[in-house]
Amino acid sequence: MTLPLFAVYGASGCGRGVMPLARAQLALEGIPASQLVFVDDQPEAAEVNGQRVLRYADFLRADASTRHIVIAISNSAVRQVLADRCAADGVQLWTVKAANTVVMDDVSLGEGAALSPFVTLTSNIRIGRHFHANLYSYVEHDCVVGDFVTFAPGAKCNGNVHIEDHAYIGAGAVIKQGKPGKPLVVGRGALVGMGAVVTRDVPPGITVVGNPAKPFIKKG
Repeated sequence: MTLPLFAVYGASGCGRGVMPLARAQLALEGIPASQLVFVDDQPEAAEVNGQRVLRYADFLRADASTRHIVIAISNSAVRQVLADRCAADGVQLWTVKAANTVVMDDVSLGEGAALSPFVTLTSNIRIGRHFHANLYSYVEHDCVVGDFVTFAPGAKCNGNVHIEDHAYIGAGAVIKQGKPGKPLVVGRGALVGMGAVVTRDVPPGITVVGNPAKPFIKKG
């Protein structure tokens, strides 16, 4: 009998972090690890951490009843290009999450998410497609998170915050709680630096750093 084939797209650091979560998730569903592969456009080895590595074209040609993929690429623009390619080729987008992820009440999570260990999503949250939440990051109540957003390890998003598409929240950054009816907004494509403390809206495409977070101005 032909079985479904599952893949982690990207065999570098991000993908190697997602792969053990994917393997454990499939084991709970009774799917053998042989049906799980890495997909990489420029593979450096035929096997990484015990899993086969296939080029994308080979993944499409492989014998499978259905194909499922989670895109473990940290660059959100590249992630979107690959997501569009997979959708056009009929590959089903797959959400992978650690067994100890905490998801509370009324949380809507878009397809293709990758949720690392110790991630917490509390209540009344709307999250878009291809969300990456790294170790110990959290999203608090009444937040809206767009598509292709990335939370680095330990990123903290408090209540009543809107984060627009392609924003990146750096490791250990803290986003202050907004107010009901007046959320704090992190704009599309904004980058919040490592350890920054965001106390006011961040305009689209801007990099902010420091405590309190301010626009980064490159010297020289």
